[in-house]
Order: sequence, then structure tokens, then C-alpha cells
Amino acid sequence: MLNTRFSLAAVVALALSPGLAAAQQNQEWFIPGQGQGQRPPQAQQPQQPRPQQPAQQQPAQRPPQQAQRPAALPPGQPPPTAVIGIVDIPEIQRVSTAFNQVREEIERRRTRLNDDLQREQNAWRDAQQGLATQRASMNPDQIRNAERALQDRITDSQRIFRNRSQAIEQAAQQALVQIEESLATVVRQVAASRNVNIVLPRPLVIMNEPGFDLTEEVAQQFNRVLRTVTIAPESDGAAAPAQPAAQQPPRPAQPPAQQQQQQRRN
Repeated sequence: MLNTRFSLAAVVALALSPGLAAAQQNQEWFIPGQGQGQRPPQAQQPQQPRPQQPAQQQPAQRPPQQAQRPAALPPGQPPPTAVIGIVDIPEIQRVSTAFNQVREEIERRRTRLNDDLQREQNAWRDAQQGLATQRASMNPDQIRNAERALQDRITDSQRIFRNRSQAIEQAAQQALVQIEESLATVVRQVAASRNVNIVLPRPLVIMNEPGFDLTEEVAQQFNRVLRTVTIAPESDGAAAPAQPAAQQPPRPAQPPAQQQQQQRRN
């Protein structure tokens, strides 16, 4: 009935994904990887079959999208009369307590990461200059050891900053999912209370009467429903952020016993 998730995801992702552009300017050693803004795949929970009630397993195996999708109209039956509502997603985000909380926290983490990266790059540069100055008074083994120590430091710092950057983007994406799902639910509820069966984002509408606009009501209801968002703790970069479990590709089928015996002979 409603299709608010796609427009919401695009706008929120744009607001939460400035990345590390400032830290990537004038770098000589390292450009940390940025998150791609894609929703992590959800893990498929294994179904425990019940021999006594096999038919009850079928609804749980249907995707949520199919379970919520209304049944198709019979052939020849006209669709219901369109009752249209309009929602301004950017305006809802502007007044949303939860959205502003997430944006401020993610920006604070990115700023801190940029500052730490700049300080570390300056330390690398100073170490290189110091090594160049002392090279004349060092023997070859000392030079090699000093260069190796500096390279190890740079490599380790690259890993830490990469992990921190990935953790920030993952935390932003997880918070985006919470906001997106909650706002989509509120839009459905407000639309249902007014018997609206089509909701359009305001940028797609050239003109409309004020009575079609659901933005203020949705914004008020959304602030009552979701005032804060759970954001993953900030990572120190020592370890890579845990990736959500994804569906693993199926393993190739084991060859029959005859083929296994033939392989052993070969």
C-alpha cells in the first residue's frame, strides 16, 4: 500500500554519509575506506522442522515482503479509488529528535577520526624527516631497523583507522535502519487513520492542497514513537567490526560413492 522506505533510505543515507573527505585530502600514505551505505544482509535463521505439524513451517519461510503484499485484484476488477497523502521526508528529519541525535553522534565520531588521522600523519612525516636527518650517523643495520619500525607503525595505523572508519559507517547504517523502519510504520498508521491508500513524497508533487499533506501529523507521531536510537559503541580500531552474518553459498554436493572410488583410483 505504501512505499516510503526507498525515498527515506535515499535521503537519510545522503545526510549521514559525508565520509572522510577532509581526511582524504593531501594524504601521502593512507586513505581509509568508506562505508558503501548498503544495508547488511540479514542472516537466515535455520528452521527447526516439526514432524507433527509440517504445514505450519510454510508461513515462516515466506519472505516478509510477500507476507505483507496485498493480494492481486481478480481479472476485470478495477482498483480502489485513490486517496492520496503527501509527506515531506526532509522536513520530518529536520524536526526529528532521533534523526538529529544520530547525525550529531556520527559527525562527532567522524570529526574525531579525522583529527586523529591528521595527527598520526604528522607523526609519520616527522619520523621520516628525523630518519633522513640521522641517516648519515647510522650504520646500515640501524637504518634498516628504523625504516622497518616506521613502516610497521604506518601499516598498523592504517589498519586501525580503516577499522574505525568501517565501524562508524556500520553504526550509521544500523541507526538508519531503525529510523527507516520506524518512520515507515508511522506513515502507514497515519495514512490508515485518514483512509489514505497512496503516499507520495513532496518533491514528486508539483502542487497540492494543504489537506493532502500528512507531514506535520507524521512528524509529531514519529517524535512520540522514536525519540532516541540505539547506536553501536565507538570502536578503538583494534579489531575489525563484526560483520553481520550473511547467507553462505551452498557447498557443492558430495560426489556419489562410485565417483569417490573412481577418484581414489585416479
